[in-house]
Parts: sequence; C-alpha cells; structure tokens
Amino acid sequence: MTAEHERGHGHEREHGHGHGHGISASADRRLLGGALALILGYMSVEVVIGFVAGSLALITDAAHMMTDAFAIALALVAMRIAARPPKGGYTYGLRRSEILSAQLNGLTLILLTVYFVYEGVHRLIDPPEVDGRFVFFTALAGVVVNVIATWLISKANRSSLNVEGAFQHILNDLFAFIATAIAGLLVWTAGFARADAIASLVVAALMLKAGYGLLRDAGRVLMEAAPAGIDPAELGARLARRPCVEEVHDLHVWEVSSGYPALSAHVLVDGEGDCHAVRRDLQEVLRAWYGITHTTLEVDHVAATAVHCDDAHGPRHVSDSPEPHRHAGSAPCDH
Repeated sequence: MTAEHERGHGHEREHGHGHGHGISASADRRLLGGALALILGYMSVEVVIGFVAGSLALITDAAHMMTDAFAIALALVAMRIAARPPKGGYTYGLRRSEILSAQLNGLTLILLTVYFVYEGVHRLIDPPEVDGRFVFFTALAGVVVNVIATWLISKANRSSLNVEGAFQHILNDLFAFIATAIAGLLVWTAGFARADAIASLVVAALMLKAGYGLLRDAGRVLMEAAPAGIDPAELGARLARRPCVEEVHDLHVWEVSSGYPALSAHVLVDGEGDCHAVRRDLQEVLRAWYGITHTTLEVDHVAATAVHCDDAHGPRHVSDSPEPHRHAGSAPCDH
C-alpha cells in the first residue's frame, strides 16, 4: 500500500517525541556529588557519636541521612541511565531501574521504621543514660550540614523529578535534626531522658511517611496507572470535544518512569476531517494541557473502521460539543 493510498483511507500512526523524558541532561552532577559526599561523611560521624552518647535519636537520624544518600545516588545513576540510548529488547532503555530502586529505598525505610519504633518504645519504658550534650551539638551540626546540602541541590536543575525528590528528602531531614536537637537540649538541661526516645519516634514517623510515599508512587508506575494529576476520563472527553473528532477509544496513559508520561489512543474523525491536522491538534492539546509529549495516536475516518476495533479496550469518549482551540497555532480540520 502506497503512502498516498494510506492517506486516502485516513489511517495514520504517529509518534510525538519531546524533552519530558525523566531526568534532565542539564542537572549538575558535580553539585549532587558534593551533597552526597557531605551527607555520607557526616552520617559516618553521627553513627559513631550516637553509639558513644547512647542516643537512639542520633542513630535514627543517621539512618534517615542514609535514605537521603540513596535518593541523591539514585538521581546520579538515573542521569547516567537516561543518557544511554534504547537498544535491543529494551525499547525504553533502562529508565524503570529508577522505579525498582525507589521501591527498594521505600522498603528499607519501612523496615528501619519498624526497628526504630520497637527500640523507641522500649526506651520510653526503660530510658537509658544519654549524654545530652553530644546529642544537642551533633544535631546542630547536622542542621548545618543539611542546610549546605540543600543549598547545593537547589542550585542543580530541579525540573528533574529525581533531583527534586532528593531535595525534598534532605529538606525533610532538617525537621528530624531539629527534633533531635530539642531532645538533646531537654536531656542536657532538664534531665528528661525520655526525650531522646520521643525524638527517635518522630524521626521514625517521618521515615514511615517517606517510605510509604516511595512504595505508593513506584507501585503506580509499575502497575502502569495514569500519572498523578491526570484523569483519563477527563482527558479522553477533552480530546473527543476537539473539532472533527467523533470518538476516542483504546485510550491508555501511563508513566514509563517518573516524569516520563506516555499515551496511546485510537481516534475517529468525521468523513471530511483531515487526519493529519487532527493528529497535530490533539498532540498540541496533550502537550499544552497535560505535558505529554510522547504519544502514539492512530487516527482513522469513521467510515474506514467498519470492521476494526470491535473491542474498544475501555470507555468510548464520544464527541458532544466542540471545545474551542486553546492555541491559535493548533490546526483545525481541513474541509
């Protein structure tokens, strides 16, 4: 079948590619590497001081810093992976290694939370001797280290979701160190030994929240759920309201990896519509409204689909009232 004959039947498969594919190539590896080195160095010191001072809060903080280090290392690895072109059977490359790592990170957080809750409750019942001065000054130093690390990552390209995730991890860790510093001050000045256990439980709660979020978000990607913030029903209805569109079905929208949404759909246009113009218009709508630039749209005239797609593989979105063009540059159907 010639290209002209195929156009005469109004059938077209087209892929739209954009730059929204996960990790930004311009994210600064040097800044992230500096933050990683700073956190790993301080984490090692904090573990030693935590054991010397007998402080569970400091050891818990160190475990939380370990998750920060994982988040930054994950961002660095994902940058390397994103630079590799897809090849062989991995047509999307190795982007989902980020998601598998996120699940491992989340599971580690949950397991650490269980341990520290157990230890924290035990220390609430029978508080051990804790050197409050060590805890207080070490936690204050941790606040300074986290502020510097946060500043370093804030200078990198935070349009990358991986970089932004690492940034939020470290920002969250500041609250943990503040809680630990307050606990150390209470132990030192008021002799309230249980403050250390209470601070460790606060940090454990933060770890639980972060771990649950990682497992939830990674699970959505692996199950190929729609990206957060995108309602497939609303999206399909919007596409069906575009000029010349009669119906949209077989609509799938998912994430290959964080920040890399993709979409495929079968679109039926009226008998006089231009399939090429409709496809370009729909791609512009998907880009402008939803940030989806990797699309596979199969566009057909209604008359050409008499024996095609008996099973719509999901809801059919049928045109009701045309939606005005949001962008002057989007092409209407040619009659």
